[in-house]
Amino acid sequence: MFFWILKQILYFLALIIFVLLSVAFYVLLERQILGHVTRRQGPSTVGIFGLLQTIADALKLLAKESVFPRSINTIVFLFAPIFTCGLALANWVVIPFGNGWAIADFNLGVLYLLALSSLSVHSIIMAGWSSNSKYAFLGALRSAAQMISYEIAMGLILLSVILLSQSLNLTDIVMAQYNVWFFIPLFPLFLMFLICILAETNRHPFDLPEAEAELVSGYNVEYSAVGFVLFFLAEYNNIIMMSAFTAILFLGGWNVPFYSFWFFGDGILRNIFESYLWPSLFF
Repeated sequence: MFFWILKQILYFLALIIFVLLSVAFYVLLERQILGHVTRRQGPSTVGIFGLLQTIADALKLLAKESVFPRSINTIVFLFAPIFTCGLALANWVVIPFGNGWAIADFNLGVLYLLALSSLSVHSIIMAGWSSNSKYAFLGALRSAAQMISYEIAMGLILLSVILLSQSLNLTDIVMAQYNVWFFIPLFPLFLMFLICILAETNRHPFDLPEAEAELVSGYNVEYSAVGFVLFFLAEYNNIIMMSAFTAILFLGGWNVPFYSFWFFGDGILRNIFESYLWPSLFF
């Protein structure tokens, strides 16, 4: 029992390191692309090809002094970013990286992710309300209203996937796509799901909760240093997690479609290589 608990703890620590590295390189990739689109140089000064730029930015933010407004609700203000980041990391507990490669591969994985996405609304409301700022509170209300409204459509889309796979287990959903990925028979729902996750993660064009021209930054406008880093980490972690969730639901996860065809093609190429190319190298 002790070794099983120790193994699960080590799995979770390795998962946290993987998520942190994924967020760092995703942010770097996004900034590089935006730099090329807007014809700017982009972050390419720290390390080879700017690979250490995100780490340098993170260290800079963590080294800054945390500034707290006078009129905040201190306990809720400090708890909100910790709760938000904790929920974002807890999503990865049920995400399978292979057959049996999940920290907790239980039969209600889809409901677990839906429940955590609903709880994230509370953390955003707490952050906006405890800041005692009109801009932060308006951003929190916008974000909560947007996430709640699109969760209904997302739930109905997930219901279609559940009916097709006849399971709430994420591994079973992947194994049900052994022959054909679900995005082929459910292509309209796949497009609708992409729109829903854009709204869920507050990305363009659903970035009204973070409208800089109106609300400066949204619900996290009063946060700095560590608090801002936790919100930033949770936001980009949710983007990567939703990408993995989409791959599991509609793109077959780790399964290759028409596996027998690929196996047959691999066998043909191997026989050609062994029977023709190898002798030609010697003569």
